Amino acid sequence: MALTVFKRNRMLTGVFRKTSIPVALGIVAIAIAWTLFESQQRNVYSQSQRAEVISHVSLIRAKLEGNINGTIQLIRGLVAIIATEPEMNQQRFTELSANLINEQSHLINIAAAPNMVVTLISPVEGNERSLGLNYLLNDAQRGAVLRARDTGEMILAGPIDLVQGGRAFVARYPVFIQTETEPNKFWGIVSAVIDVDMLYADSGLTGADVPVALALTGRNATGGRGGQFLGSADILTDAPVTAEVILPSGSWQISARPKDGWRVTPPDIWRLRLLMLAVCALIMIPTILSARLIEERQRNIARLRERETDLEKLSRRLRLALDTSQVAVWEMNVGDTSEDWDARMNALYGYPVDGTRDFTHWERRVHPQDLERARNEFYNLFGPDRSYASQFRIMLDDGQVRHIRATGIAYKEGDEPERLVGVNWDVTSDVTLQEELKRAKDLAEAHNAELESAKARIEHNALHDSLTGLPNRRSLDEILTQHAVRSHETGEIAALLQIDLDRFKQINDTLGHVAGDAMLVHAAKVLRATADPTDFIARVGGDEFVIVRIGDTGSEAVTTANVVRLAERIIQNMQLPITYEGHECRVGVSIGIATDVDADADSSRLLVNADIALYRAKDQGRNGYQFFNDALEAEILSNKQVADELLGALDNNQFLAYYQPQFDAQTLDVVGVEALARWNHPVDGLLAPHAFMKIAEDLSVVANIDRIILELTLNNFNIWEQMRLDIPKVAVNVSARRLRDDELIKSLRMLNVRPGTVAFELVESIFLDDNDELTIGNVEQIKELGIDIEIDDFGTGYASIVSLMKLKPKRLKIDRQFIAPITHSAAQRQLVESIIDIGRSLGIEVLAEGVETMEHARILRELGCNALQGYAFTRPLSAEDLPHFLRAQKWRATYEEETSRAATRRRLSA
Repeated sequence: MALTVFKRNRMLTGVFRKTSIPVALGIVAIAIAWTLFESQQRNVYSQSQRAEVISHVSLIRAKLEGNINGTIQLIRGLVAIIATEPEMNQQRFTELSANLINEQSHLINIAAAPNMVVTLISPVEGNERSLGLNYLLNDAQRGAVLRARDTGEMILAGPIDLVQGGRAFVARYPVFIQTETEPNKFWGIVSAVIDVDMLYADSGLTGADVPVALALTGRNATGGRGGQFLGSADILTDAPVTAEVILPSGSWQISARPKDGWRVTPPDIWRLRLLMLAVCALIMIPTILSARLIEERQRNIARLRERETDLEKLSRRLRLALDTSQVAVWEMNVGDTSEDWDARMNALYGYPVDGTRDFTHWERRVHPQDLERARNEFYNLFGPDRSYASQFRIMLDDGQVRHIRATGIAYKEGDEPERLVGVNWDVTSDVTLQEELKRAKDLAEAHNAELESAKARIEHNALHDSLTGLPNRRSLDEILTQHAVRSHETGEIAALLQIDLDRFKQINDTLGHVAGDAMLVHAAKVLRATADPTDFIARVGGDEFVIVRIGDTGSEAVTTANVVRLAERIIQNMQLPITYEGHECRVGVSIGIATDVDADADSSRLLVNADIALYRAKDQGRNGYQFFNDALEAEILSNKQVADELLGALDNNQFLAYYQPQFDAQTLDVVGVEALARWNHPVDGLLAPHAFMKIAEDLSVVANIDRIILELTLNNFNIWEQMRLDIPKVAVNVSARRLRDDELIKSLRMLNVRPGTVAFELVESIFLDDNDELTIGNVEQIKELGIDIEIDDFGTGYASIVSLMKLKPKRLKIDRQFIAPITHSAAQRQLVESIIDIGRSLGIEVLAEGVETMEHARILRELGCNALQGYAFTRPLSAEDLPHFLRAQKWRATYEEETSRAATRRRLSA
């Protein structure tokens, strides 16, 4: 419908355009003619204005030239007389000038200036101020008189301001005389002052009757390029008429326009416009009326053509619809038994196209099972609705079954009898398709049921651990997320137990992964049996499990006491041994506990807090539990701050090396120094290793600190040698991680360490009997570089004699906890003596550290210890303080004094 309206409007628009073309062309032609006519009238009027102005300007120019030249010629006669009478006095000058100054000459006064000084003037009265004027000293007039002198020509200047008052033009005449020595000697200047106002008035430049507006340019007779001295400046920018005024010594330029400016529109333009408008109306009105009549006729023709086109389209669509849908049509009169079937109707029911049909032909084809229903539905045509819709089956002579859909209506046209008309079409393919779709739907529903079952199994597997059958980490996350929502809505609270199996790794490594899996299954059974049925239990990875207990605010199940009882039962039940393939296996548990009783629920925070508590439980000896609390959190935050500052200290070179001297037990000579790490904290000052070394181990930066201390020590050692300090060697600590660095040997070679000057102190725990090959290999290569190996803190670890023989260290350092009691414990002295004997028998030097008093030093000397180190001699010193200490040698006197006092005390006590 919209497309039809669009096409109709387009057709009518085309008709309108065709009939409007002559009208439009006429309007355009008239507009062009009108525009040309007005333009021509304006041009003619403009030319007439300019011609009139030119006429006035020419007259004014002639008057002006005549007045100026006449006045100038009068003065030339006076100049000639002065040239012949150079000694002329005032009386003679006044007589000659009186004839020139009158009402017609425009002259105001005449002055003579021999040698550039005015001495003669006429009339004298009123001009006394001009007498004695020296032109060379007057800035306003000096230029003009010099130009007149130099050129020998008359110079017209002005208008200028007069000394005696007023404005005027001044004509400067140079006067030359003949003398016996000079035929053309400059005498002076004769100046004629011309009245400006009189000159303008007599020349027609001023006055109310002047028909044009005028402007003069060319001050000092410089022509059009000179300055303007009469009239408005607007005249020069308004396309003026110009004329040149020729003067004896130059020219002026007159610029003129009408007083009211140039008028663009002629005064009688509206009369001409009305005349043109009448002519246009006589032409256009008949043209427009004719176009409108043509438009109306064309519009009616277009409507008729459009209706014919629409009718043809509808017929063509109807034929196309019937052909495409394979619809068969029948028709009959009400009360008549015969029916009119078209060819497609006969073909649909399997009849030849050989005449009319009646109702019995239709009944004969309808399937017996559908006949009664189809007949009743057909009779609806005679009911109140006068319509018919049905679907039924028909059977052809060859046994073929077709599904037919039929519709029909009753209608009446004018006086014609009432008629019934209907259509039938074959819907067998549709019915077959529906039956196939139903079967496919049933099959799809069966498949969907299988998919839902598989989906449920997949979701269960995705949320549960395949080994223990417990929920997994993903399921735990969902439980905690749901708890967080309910906590905000209802105040629900929860306790979370993070459980880690102790000694699981040993079982897994010794008996294999199958045994480890058996331990995990056993742990899951113990947790199920120990926890409440409402508790959520999950395996979250490896040997880690989680129990979540949820309750309402004030619930007894989530109290600290109940959670503690649960943790204790888990620890107790998990310790019970189980047998796997003849092996009795035991595992313990460490438990970290966190609750959100006093805080908003946060699933990630709850897990983190429990994990922190678990870490503390393991750190305290395992097989126990630990609650997360504010103090623990504060400690974690403090450790985090220290860790951050420690990493910054490595970047900012805040680590220093302090040195504790080592002394020969017999001679008290210095046999070396031990380098000790110190952190020069920007706020807390100098920190010893106990303040940061554990955190450094957690950050895996101990090896970095070792490297820094080694490099600082080697640099200081070189400085001490240059200072001629007798320090045989330096000892530095080396961590286990640094010993396992595969780049260690390469970096040591780059340091060019001199053999015998450096010793590496290794803690006893590094060289257990089951050392890894990389560590053993690096130790051997360190020895090959000439670096000695010393065992630090000997006696606190698990080293065996076999390990000592394998490692072959240069020196053993007895730990301070063995040295401290030797002054009062005979058993402890025997233990220390045994260690010294072991070292002596293996060819290993023994150094005692922690020598706090000189009594300790005396006893160790008697026991045969090789070297001593401790506060009895000095505390660790900076690299700058160490040289002062060594040069002072105060420890020797202290040793002698303390030993003497101790001997005296022993004698007195005996």
